[in-house]
Amino acid sequence: MRHAVIVVRRAPGKPAEGRLLLPHGARRTALGRSGMKALKREGDGATPLGRFPIREVLYRTDRISRPRTGVPCRVIRKRDGWCDDPSDRNYNRPIKLPSRRSAEGLMRADELYDVVVVLGYNDRPRVRGRGSAIFMHLARPGYTPTEGCIALSRGDMLALLRHLRPGTWIDIRR
Repeated sequence: MRHAVIVVRRAPGKPAEGRLLLPHGARRTALGRSGMKALKREGDGATPLGRFPIREVLYRTDRISRPRTGVPCRVIRKRDGWCDDPSDRNYNRPIKLPSRRSAEGLMRADELYDVVVVLGYNDRPRVRGRGSAIFMHLARPGYTPTEGCIALSRGDMLALLRHLRPGTWIDIRR
């Protein structure tokens, strides 16, 4: 079976900005503050180059209704986090907070994680220090750079979600 592929390319002359290519047109995205890199490292601020499966969609029920999408969805709860500590056995995995190790909370005060697409980057197998919590999430005003994720407007994210099916991949390329 042929998998659907969503393409993200760097915007010409703008290393921290990209274009998400959908059937009905290109959409603006924010990329990592360090642009794109083939050899991503934890904390380098780069969006990894490559082709990655879309694992699931996470969303906040207090801010958004269940998204229309063909991939699995899971509700973000108050204690949900994502481990970004390369020395922890749960590195680059969802965890419950609080944690004695470094972890990012998914229930953020801002709107960035109101809806999140979890990408299968560095998860099977996980390589310590290779990068964690690489998501597609909502963009800040002005599409300021991310820490390595791909960020979209709320409207563009909801449009993207409608195109996702089991087996969909994202191809991040220059």
